[in-house]
Amino acid sequence: MLPFSRVAIIGMGLIGSSLARAVRQAMPTVRLTVSDGDAAVRARVLALDLADDVTDNAGAAVVDADLVILAVPVGAMGAVAAEIAGELAPGAIVSDVGSVKERVLTDLVAGLPGVIVIPAHPVAGTEKSGPDAGFANLFTDRWCILTPPPGVDDWQVARLGDFWRALGAKVETMEAAHHDRVLAVTSHLPHLIAYSIVGTASDLETVTRSEVIKYSAGGFRDFTRIAASDPVMWRDVFLNNRDAVLETLGRFTEDLVALQRAIRWGEGDTLEALFTRTRAIRRGIIDEGQDTEEPDFGRKH
Repeated sequence: MLPFSRVAIIGMGLIGSSLARAVRQAMPTVRLTVSDGDAAVRARVLALDLADDVTDNAGAAVVDADLVILAVPVGAMGAVAAEIAGELAPGAIVSDVGSVKERVLTDLVAGLPGVIVIPAHPVAGTEKSGPDAGFANLFTDRWCILTPPPGVDDWQVARLGDFWRALGAKVETMEAAHHDRVLAVTSHLPHLIAYSIVGTASDLETVTRSEVIKYSAGGFRDFTRIAASDPVMWRDVFLNNRDAVLETLGRFTEDLVALQRAIRWGEGDTLEALFTRTRAIRRGIIDEGQDTEEPDFGRKH
């Protein structure tokens, strides 16, 4: 038995369009309605046949839906909540796919009084954006973290978990603030570092006459991939997970200074010990099935 029969997705970027494809593939009998404010996006969604109904109005999209998923930037959650509040069906679950959970939970609970709100974060994505970038197996073997507020019935949380499992994801539940601290380390800080390094290289590139780009090695190339991610989405992530990001950034800065000191004073043992320890982290990620050990990170040439 399917956990939901009518699903609405608000926002048809990479995650929203991947969700639509995954629902179509895994739950073909589900009635799927989607909404996006961009006319060009809606035209592509229609051309790609990603949903049963496409609308420019989020309120219209959620009518009769028993699951509503907000796939919009974190900073837009409150505005979208206000738009759909009067149109939600009784008993509908409202969720999201954002990378920040505590602020999202606050905004949705405040904007949707009496509604079942269960935020979620599928830890999956690419640097691409838009409806053409999505693919149905984006969530396969990836974690989806649910962060329900106190008071939500366990069976409702389990119902949403079953939905994500049907799309191929592995499901974990945690408290919203803890999620934000974890993701500050595993996702937000790496993106911040990537944006910073690529920005520095952009400044240097004017001095070195394109040599930074021409001779990009693997490490820099991977940073540019991360730094190509949606700028609006990541702007909102950093502004809405400010405390956790700044705390993690402070610790990183201290560690970076220690590395600087070790290099300056020729402390090879210190450097080797750190590099040995970090190799073990890489092995753990591969063993967990969250990446591949194929040559060149599994890139196809």
